[in-house]
Amino acid sequence: MSVPFPEPTEHVSTRTEVYLRYLAYFRDGVGRRVEAMTEDEARRSRVPSGWTPRELVRHLTFMERRWFVWGFEGTPVDDPHGDEVDGRWVVPDEVGTADVLAAWRRQAEVTEAVVRRHDLDEVGRPSERWDGEPPATLERVLLHVVQEYARHLGQLDVVAELGGGVTGEV
Repeated sequence: MSVPFPEPTEHVSTRTEVYLRYLAYFRDGVGRRVEAMTEDEARRSRVPSGWTPRELVRHLTFMERRWFVWGFEGTPVDDPHGDEVDGRWVVPDEVGTADVLAAWRRQAEVTEAVVRRHDLDEVGRPSERWDGEPPATLERVLLHVVQEYARHLGQLDVVAELGGGVTGEV
């Protein structure tokens, strides 16, 4: 079942819920598109830059971990940039798309727990994530992550369309 678009006129009790609903909507779009692909299609690049749908999902997993766990909460994580080698997204060949999607879903649960533990106006803990700059508020982190999902979902729509897969707001 698809997550409905969070209509601007729909009553939501908190700003946190607004952000989490948009995040859930964009995550659902990513998941539905990649789940509808065959393993071969998820491993195939259809763009000049060379990324594949499963690499994009793994990137989203690491991106959330970098922003919420390592960044906002300041918790050390092993290899925060483990989704990249020489500036390119990677997934080890032996890791299947189902495993990539499962790890992504687990990270989504962690992210939601982090968001629900804190107030949107709370400032993140200082950590290496901020490269010496003052940490951002949770609201700014959420806004950044929502826009990153929206951008990547648009890219994935094009790739899915080229492969004859699921696209659009269905």
